[in-house]
Amino acid sequence: MAPTRRDVLTAGAAGAAAALGLGAAGAPRARASAGRLGSRALYVSPDGRGDFTSVQDAVDAVPGPGATIVLAPGTYREAVVVPAAAQGLTLLGATGDPCDAVIVLDRANGTPKPTGGTYGTSGSATVTTQAADFTARHVTFANDWLRADHPGVTGTQAVAIKVQGDRSAFHHCRFLGHQDTLYADTLAVDVFARQYYRDCYAEGDVDFVFGRATAVFDHCRLHTLDRTDLAAPPYGFVFAPSTTAPDPHGFLATGCRVTSGAPDAAYKLARPWVPSSDTTAVPMLTVRDTWLGPGIDAAQPYANMSADFPWQSMRFREYANSGPGAHVTDPAARPQLTRQEARSATPEAYLAGADGWAPWRGR
Repeated sequence: MAPTRRDVLTAGAAGAAAALGLGAAGAPRARASAGRLGSRALYVSPDGRGDFTSVQDAVDAVPGPGATIVLAPGTYREAVVVPAAAQGLTLLGATGDPCDAVIVLDRANGTPKPTGGTYGTSGSATVTTQAADFTARHVTFANDWLRADHPGVTGTQAVAIKVQGDRSAFHHCRFLGHQDTLYADTLAVDVFARQYYRDCYAEGDVDFVFGRATAVFDHCRLHTLDRTDLAAPPYGFVFAPSTTAPDPHGFLATGCRVTSGAPDAAYKLARPWVPSSDTTAVPMLTVRDTWLGPGIDAAQPYANMSADFPWQSMRFREYANSGPGAHVTDPAARPQLTRQEARSATPEAYLAGADGWAPWRGR
């Protein structure tokens, strides 16, 4: 039985951890999360036993900065927008298992809108977060739109979550989709945004981790899906950063695992995205201390999205990777950091900023 709102809000910190079902192994994190629960906590349950049955209704009702929304086990089929006014919002899956709290929708770039036109890539997002200091723990964000079900649609980007706020953190979350699953973005082209993903799982096929944010993927698993609609590789790309030229830090994957359900060498590790809205972008990706499985094309791990912006002119680097997809046969095809350069390719260097943000503490 899922814990009720009363279970969570009246049990106190240690009791709330037990009520949330997070168990002994997760107790330190559970107590940290539960300690934030209180008068600003809202409980969402699909069976009507919480404050709301809809995640968006709970977001719309947050009493002010620093609120917590607890999601009971269930599938929440809806679009959710967390506005900038909901600063400091925490979204917490009640059981500690991200498989139990799923926010999902099925729409794509080319899906017709009821009011006319189509949604576009950003409009396809199941969840959009614009607030600074947004945190999610133990939640699944998904877009289950499928190409096979919509053969007439050409705009097949289908975003599970678009993250725009500065100091956004995700711990033990899942991001499920196919093309453009996780959109790590900013509020505007001239605005920086730092994001941290720890112990998360993301899957997809084409550019399924993309955007212009400064984003660190720390001990995450990135999984490439098999495809039956293509006759030959490449099936897709894991990363497609679009880092602005003034931003000294783009994407950093450290201590991750890149696995695959596709044939060997079917995927590229990355390609640079230089959008028409920012043709001066210089995409940046560093992959270090990461296991790259056989699904990655070790001989040619990078490709161009446009011939006008070759990947060789971008900020793509690797360091101390392992696995069959990390084998270096041609150094020119896999630029490496020097040991000295690697000292600056850390979560602290990317994220601390002037305010000393350290989301890896108390994870």
